[in-house]
Amino acid sequence: MRSFMGRDILSLKDFERNEFFHVLEVAEELEPIARQRRNADMLAEKTLVTAFYQPSTRTRLAHEAAMHRLGGHVTGFSDAKMTRAGDFYQESIKDTVKMLEFYGDVIVMRHFQQGAPHEAAKWASVPILNGGDGWGEHPTQILTDLYTVYREKGHIDGLKWLAVGDMRMRTMHSLGYALTQFDCPVTFVSPPEMSLTDEFKAELKQYSLDFKVADHVEEAIADADVILVEPVVQPDYTKSRDERSGDVGLTPANYKITRDLLFHKAKSDAILLHSLPRMDEIPPDVDITKWSRYWQEAFNGVVMRMALLALVLGAME
Repeated sequence: MRSFMGRDILSLKDFERNEFFHVLEVAEELEPIARQRRNADMLAEKTLVTAFYQPSTRTRLAHEAAMHRLGGHVTGFSDAKMTRAGDFYQESIKDTVKMLEFYGDVIVMRHFQQGAPHEAAKWASVPILNGGDGWGEHPTQILTDLYTVYREKGHIDGLKWLAVGDMRMRTMHSLGYALTQFDCPVTFVSPPEMSLTDEFKAELKQYSLDFKVADHVEEAIADADVILVEPVVQPDYTKSRDERSGDVGLTPANYKITRDLLFHKAKSDAILLHSLPRMDEIPPDVDITKWSRYWQEAFNGVVMRMALLALVLGAME
């Protein structure tokens, strides 16, 4: 297996099967630190730089919390418009990253341009973690979801997945790539205008992913062991910021996961994931049901980022 030390985490297409399991095992080893709400000194001499060109709550703060839990330091920006990278000068990715690499030992980047973290990795001498790039990928989120499933179910192979939402989303792309390394059939449910592109379908077939498409959650939820939901009411991820103006619409019934649907159709031991934020695709009364795992998923987001930071900075092998 390749070493993770100094490695960029850009795409789950880059991961081999045994590397997924190694990351999960490292996360499990580090989890007690976060669960006990204490800080270790594993990365006491290291600094994380956050470069967020798009809004973020969980991804940015989970990386920062993970670094603090391991005793490290954090600097960076959460609004590019307050820096020379986003104001009048619109500083290039190359110039920005060549500067940021002197301020820390690892950089996590979220950007509205697909491929921006890959471009950053070409120029940086420190590891780059992709915190979401436009409609591209979101590898650390799907690693978090895999860890949640692994901890809840004890295994990943053999589980049937249902993915509901906008298939153009970066999380859905990373999910597809990840599941190619496991024995996990997946059914995708989305509005027609947000369906899997022909190019992405061809790529998944090339990787031998067992997948199918359905029009309504009711057609597939009965077989699902894992239900992963994303909104179909979406901002434009190609913009640095997409602020709401007026009515943005509601989620059609085909793509909502309600308490009644879960009670009457879902397996009793199925688990429901959502990376958040949500609109109305999962009503609040689902939160206290036996299916919901999105709050545990949020906790696991810190644990997974702890594992990735420890690995790329050489504190864990």
